Amino acid sequence: MKTRIFGALAAATLSASASFAADLKVGFVYVGPINDGGWTQIHHENALVMKEYFGDKIDMVYQENVAEGADSERVMTQMALQGADLIYTTSFGYGDPTISVAKKFPNVKFEHATGYQRAENVSTYSARFYEGRAIQGHIAGSMTKSNIVGYIASVPIPEVVRGINSAYIHAKKVNPDVEFKIIWIYTWLDPAKEADAAQALIEQGADVILQHTDTTAPHAAAQKAGNVITFGQAADMADYGPSPRVSSIIDNWAPYYIERTQEVLDGTWSSVDTWHGIGDQMVGIGEISSAVPTEVKIEALALKFRIASGEYEPFTGPLNKQDGTPWLAEGETADDGTLAGMMFYVEGIEGDVP
Repeated sequence: MKTRIFGALAAATLSASASFAADLKVGFVYVGPINDGGWTQIHHENALVMKEYFGDKIDMVYQENVAEGADSERVMTQMALQGADLIYTTSFGYGDPTISVAKKFPNVKFEHATGYQRAENVSTYSARFYEGRAIQGHIAGSMTKSNIVGYIASVPIPEVVRGINSAYIHAKKVNPDVEFKIIWIYTWLDPAKEADAAQALIEQGADVILQHTDTTAPHAAAQKAGNVITFGQAADMADYGPSPRVSSIIDNWAPYYIERTQEVLDGTWSSVDTWHGIGDQMVGIGEISSAVPTEVKIEALALKFRIASGEYEPFTGPLNKQDGTPWLAEGETADDGTLAGMMFYVEGIEGDVP
């Protein structure tokens, strides 16, 4: 996907300084490059929407390609020392560093994406990506001819396991013969590993590839192979449409960034935990392409609206865990606590959660 940024706003960097007296300095810490076509790019584009909204009221700075761990703690500390009032840390592995730096700078507000650790000056926010995975699973199960769906998994945390389970459940609903093959690459982004995983899955018979990784490399591999469909992750990845990319999950962070930044400006910010989905428009479903049969498209959109309205919850029983033990009874839905800590596969998925 080509980078879509707003002119001169792209000049903002960690060392950037503004010629005006902004009311607030807002920082963003990114795990990947801002042109990765996925997770980091969509965060950055949404941050730029926020910057455009507030104009001269805020000074926005960012640092890309920040590894999880000690390097991220250094970057966060540097931002705070340079006067950042609010810092968004946008990767799961930034959790401990965010908490550590927040203790040293109690007057700075921190927002940690996909995290679970909070403090008086640390909030967490995430999206119910698994709702989008349900729709992808429906399309995948309906369109596979080999009955083999490949899944490129990134880091073994509940968010990723939830996504695998949700996609599988909904693929299985429309295609009882479907089989999932999962390859874990143990990183959020590595184009070479992502491409290799896609190729390995295709060689194992997969004609549908799902991914929870950050770049478009799997789409390129599928395009080269031919007769394989893919789904955009985090960003639309529409450059690969109408095929192999047939739809996508799109992360919509801008409304949250605007709301929370406004609260800091107003002095009303407080530590909260936010977990929104399709109904709250934090999770978007990219256009379903012409490569998808009309009947399947209609079914997928109906599922989207049932989820958005709250009529349907993707984790609704009867469902068993992988070993066959009962998990959810008929009509029972999973509670958020169980979903937040999910580290088990549902019945029918082969292999182990790392």
